[in-house]
Amino acid sequence: MPKQRKVSNLLALAVLSALVQRPMHPYEIATALRGWGKDQDMEIKWGSLYTVVRNMDKHGLIEAVESVREGRRPERTVYRITDDGRAELVDWARELVSTPVREHPRFRAGLSVLAALHPDEATSLLRRRLDLLEDHLTAAREELAQYLRQNIPRLFLVESEYDLAIQEAEAAWIRSLLAELTSGAYPGLDAWRAFHETGEIPAELTELAERTSSTD
Repeated sequence: MPKQRKVSNLLALAVLSALVQRPMHPYEIATALRGWGKDQDMEIKWGSLYTVVRNMDKHGLIEAVESVREGRRPERTVYRITDDGRAELVDWARELVSTPVREHPRFRAGLSVLAALHPDEATSLLRRRLDLLEDHLTAAREELAQYLRQNIPRLFLVESEYDLAIQEAEAAWIRSLLAELTSGAYPGLDAWRAFHETGEIPAELTELAERTSSTD
């Protein structure tokens, strides 16, 4: 189970990862996180940044060190990470790396209602997804290779490698599913097709639905 944290918004983790580099004011933090592509690694709602920073300050994960003013811009508070904040960063990283948590990708949600589509349409849509996915994979491989040519350490590209591996696995699985659908080898394909062409739910599916929804 994920640990209950004083500030559980993942944006707080991103802020800690920035402030471990050096003290910054919130605008600098946002600029650094965008530059590092942290919004590609986790869901970040930028409008929550100042609220998250205030909560982190309140709970002692960061602390204000000075206020600065640049030209006619508003005064900005510079924060640094505290010892408690460093401990939280390490503990949070340990949890995220070591503990699997069930997540709910949109594709999984779509697959869970795949029966709502005619199998021919489902096949066409899966081909479209595979084409788009392969385009993304080509771009991602080139981007990763470019970073490596720039001698960026793999340690700072490991999340990109993970994304690439996950997408490659998804593409391989879709290819396998498409092969079964197009060859007719997919189990229950005839019943699935008959349902959409006649509007009648096969008896075995009705029985299954009733059995699995029973509370007895």
